[in-house]
Amino acid sequence: MKIMISRLGLLAGVVLASSSLLAQPRTEPAATDELRAYLELLRSDVNTTKIRTINEVMKLTGPEADTFWPVYRKYEKDLAAVGDRKLALIREFATLHFGGKLDNKQAADLAARWLKNTQERLDLWKKYHKQISKAVSPIRAAQFLQVEHQMALFIDLNIAAEMPAVGTSPPARK
Repeated sequence: MKIMISRLGLLAGVVLASSSLLAQPRTEPAATDELRAYLELLRSDVNTTKIRTINEVMKLTGPEADTFWPVYRKYEKDLAAVGDRKLALIREFATLHFGGKLDNKQAADLAARWLKNTQERLDLWKKYHKQISKAVSPIRAAQFLQVEHQMALFIDLNIAAEMPAVGTSPPARK
């Protein structure tokens, strides 16, 4: 567990350095391309840390690793799609909030889509827990789920800490 905590500390730095960028409203296309490139680099860093952590926590045998990692790569691809939708929601909220245009209808719509996105991630965990359970073992599947859940909680908490509160006034423009 100490390994997990040290990895989470590393992730904290990466997430905190980038979470304020996630909430910035869209600007020029060049800035959007630059942000997209930065976010891809961030995703790569987070994935590298997750893989290292999974290796250290799970300590898979050779045959287990041969079975586990192809399933995990599919999971990461599916998780990236869920993450992209979450990022779009964050950006939409930020654009509306900082533009002073968030109304009740938009808030209700964003909340419904946020809950749907959260359910998508939970459904993904269920799907891959079942697959890893069958392919490797229920214990390995539980370890996978534990690591993924703890990392997701940590990342979500750091992003949430940087987000403006719904219903608050946007900062005054200078």
